[in-house]
Amino acid sequence: MARTLVAEHLAGCVNILPGVQSVYRWQGDVAEDPESMLLIKTSGEKYPELEARIKSLHPYEVPEIIALQYDRALPEFQSWLREALNP
Repeated sequence: MARTLVAEHLAGCVNILPGVQSVYRWQGDVAEDPESMLLIKTSGEKYPELEARIKSLHPYEVPEIIALQYDRALPEFQSWLREALNP
């Protein structure tokens, strides 16, 4: 998924954090599964397309997609991200 999102210019970078153990309620039961967390860097403009693509690729019926807006970032990083998101 990470490689696809970057290749399609929906993300400039994806960090994969393996070894996450999730405990959650699903369909009335408590479930526990190993997962990997993805930290995906994109722009506000690309977010709707990114979200739709994640939903199409993800095996879960309801994937955990949480967007965090930032009000500050290194200007050089912002420039790099804008360039990385342009095909």
